[in-house]
Amino acid sequence: MYFNDIHILYYVVIGFIGLAVGKIVAWCNIRLPEKKKIISIDFFEENKKGFSGNYIFMILVAISYILLLYRYGWQSGSIIQNLDLIKFIFLFPMLFLTISIDAKHRIIPNRLCLTILEVGLIIAFLYGITNINLVKDYILGMFLGAAIFLLIMLVGWIISGKEAMGLGDVKFMGAIGLFYGISSIVEISLLSFFIAAIFSVVILIIRFLVFKVKDEYIAFGPFLAISAIICSFLVPGTVLRVFLDVCKWISNLIL
Repeated sequence: MYFNDIHILYYVVIGFIGLAVGKIVAWCNIRLPEKKKIISIDFFEENKKGFSGNYIFMILVAISYILLLYRYGWQSGSIIQNLDLIKFIFLFPMLFLTISIDAKHRIIPNRLCLTILEVGLIIAFLYGITNINLVKDYILGMFLGAAIFLLIMLVGWIISGKEAMGLGDVKFMGAIGLFYGISSIVEISLLSFFIAAIFSVVILIIRFLVFKVKDEYIAFGPFLAISAIICSFLVPGTVLRVFLDVCKWISNLIL
């Protein structure tokens, strides 16, 4: 049986790989915020007892891997031919960690950003073996991603006297820019602001009405990671095209 010209056994194998990776992600979700070692004998001891979030991450990673395989396929040949799939297999677990850790602790750990950056540089180098223009695009995506949010952070600081964007968001966007390139990093930025605007209003209303809390700070990292995940499955240019169509529609409505 085949799905998108890929035998079902490939989906089964990558699903099991996702389950194994999900276990590691659940462990990192505990250790990273506490700034503890990831590679430790404690992993095996805790795994015997079970730990919070274990199965959630296992299921999330396994499903995302299966969807990525369906989206990008698998070419029988060199690793270079499958880099579009491989890079997201490495990136997605770190995106899930970003969502979880930043939502809970309001911080994106430096170790996480650095790992994304290191893997991104390796992937960019591998792309450069066959296409130097792709390397330029990914490197520029890194600088553009960091620059956009650094500018927002500085402007917010000047206007309000406090951080409108955390430095962790700046480092995170620079790191994932290596995976997406210039155009896609712009799309991720636009989509993240759109998603954040919707969710922020809902969350703030719930906080005020239900919990009587007026804390206005909402971590932005989860919105960036969710937007990156969504853009990974879309054809490049889709978000920009929709954004321009909406702007045109609003312009015609006003005029």
